[in-house]
Amino acid sequence: MDIRSIATGFLLGFVFAFIAFILFYNQGDPLQPSVLPEPAATEASVTINLASIFVNDQDKALKFYTEMVGFVVKHNIPVGEFKWLTVVSSEGSGGMELLLEPDDHQAAKTYQKAIYDDSIPATTFFVTDIQQTYERMKASGVVFTREPTKMGSVTTVVFDDTCGNLIQLTQTEQ
Repeated sequence: MDIRSIATGFLLGFVFAFIAFILFYNQGDPLQPSVLPEPAATEASVTINLASIFVNDQDKALKFYTEMVGFVVKHNIPVGEFKWLTVVSSEGSGGMELLLEPDDHQAAKTYQKAIYDDSIPATTFFVTDIQQTYERMKASGVVFTREPTKMGSVTTVVFDDTCGNLIQLTQTEQ
């Protein structure tokens, strides 16, 4: 891997963290959470309740995301040779679900390998204390590809999930 690939991956990680920061916070006052108006009763709304990442082994991913990251299983439903396998934050099961989706299709394998090889995180999770989370996960054996790095008003760190992905953790200034 050459320096250009590393720099590109680092820059893309920063861009993803910055976009997430802008979307999460109000543009007028970046330290105040955004408040969006509730849709009128007659309007249809669209919500995000599920995000997915491709994994090369669902059982290994389940073990990693529950034991190393600290998520809990929401759904584990057999579907043919695979499973509908979702995990959620241990903070509560009513929030966003992460689908651990098999990378069984060649396009999925190609995509997953390409972003991994270019050091681009597959997704970002937000944490309240990045240093504490980093130290806990590192002590548990998680391999980090980058130590906590401050980038403006966010701090990020990237780890390998052992299932073909780089995952970024992000903490915003409070």
